[in-house]
Amino acid sequence: MEQQEETANSVDNNSALSGTEARFRQLNTAADPQCQIQQISPAALAYLGDAVYELYIRRHYLLPPKRLCDYHDQVVAQVRAESQANTLRSLEPYLTEPELALLRRGRNAATGTSRRLNRKIYQQATSLETLLGYLYLTDPQRLTQLLAYLELDTP
Repeated sequence: MEQQEETANSVDNNSALSGTEARFRQLNTAADPQCQIQQISPAALAYLGDAVYELYIRRHYLLPPKRLCDYHDQVVAQVRAESQANTLRSLEPYLTEPELALLRRGRNAATGTSRRLNRKIYQQATSLETLLGYLYLTDPQRLTQLLAYLELDTP
């Protein structure tokens, strides 16, 4: 019985991995992957960039080991919109003209706002997320280069 459950779980895991691999391959091996990426809306790029940025921040604060609530507090302080807007301002001197144009697209895509946020802060945070999402898909080396410029608190 236990062996059957393990086999069923293994099949489910293999199926999930196959599906994920297929989605990555679809983006990377399309006839013109750059063209497909250009079709992704700035809001969708921001959605992806938000995840990329949070994962980077979580990884940064992972060591030394600490309590989960301490990880959470440090990460939330960095991924909140106000911090992302500051991060964007610190990165702007290093950005190329096409990256600045992408920021403008991201800024214009930020249609909604939070009640607690200034609209400009929200737009800047969304712009940063758009850029990070785009670079994640198109130029991971450039993404790493830009993230290396960040001056994060020591964990």
